[in-house]
Amino acid sequence: MAEAKQYGIRVTLPTTDPMRAPHLLGEDWEALRWFDSEEERDAVYEDMNRRIEYYRDGDNPSRILSKIEG
Repeated sequence: MAEAKQYGIRVTLPTTDPMRAPHLLGEDWEALRWFDSEEERDAVYEDMNRRIEYYRDGDNPSRILSKIEG
């Protein structure tokens, strides 16, 4: 049996984000990504935190990233 992945990233939205509306993603929306190692998780976390080159100056993604261990 394969070992469960232990290192993850939780993505949520700020409470003021309009995408949390019930007819869109909802108040409890979250996404989880799991990785085999802490190093792999940390590398993806850093990449997810970088400035997205296609955004306009002053625009930033509305999301909260959290490292988790399970």
